[in-house]
Amino acid sequence: MKGSGERNRLGFTLIELLVVIIILGLLAGIVIPRVVGRVDQARRESTRIQLKALKGALEQFRMDNGFYPTTEQGLRALVEKPEIPPVPKRWHRYLDELPRDGWGNEFVYLSPGEDGHPYELFSVGPDGLEGTEDDLSVWNLVKGE
Repeated sequence: MKGSGERNRLGFTLIELLVVIIILGLLAGIVIPRVVGRVDQARRESTRIQLKALKGALEQFRMDNGFYPTTEQGLRALVEKPEIPPVPKRWHRYLDELPRDGWGNEFVYLSPGEDGHPYELFSVGPDGLEGTEDDLSVWNLVKGE
């Protein structure tokens, strides 16, 4: 015949289960913010890389054609020959496809730009809203920001 002490060893007590749940909660509280922070950091880095690639393609377009695409032509001028004037005479495909930023948004392109820049090129960032603090501009990348 089994004693009452032997029966208790066959399963976990409610207190033991609560301790395990609390420990798992604490670990999740430490690990999840770090993982989420890394995902956001990876999205920002991906966006920076895409901005640099777009900047390079825009510079190549200008060297070939003597001007940057207009706002109306947009970044699409890097993957399809523009039909809107001024039509580039020495155009070729500069990119296979237009990239999106790390959050899946299209990049914003305006030409001419402001503050003496020949164009504006930026990501609206994680909030998807233009003109907020989380926007990433190609010109800030040049400055190392």
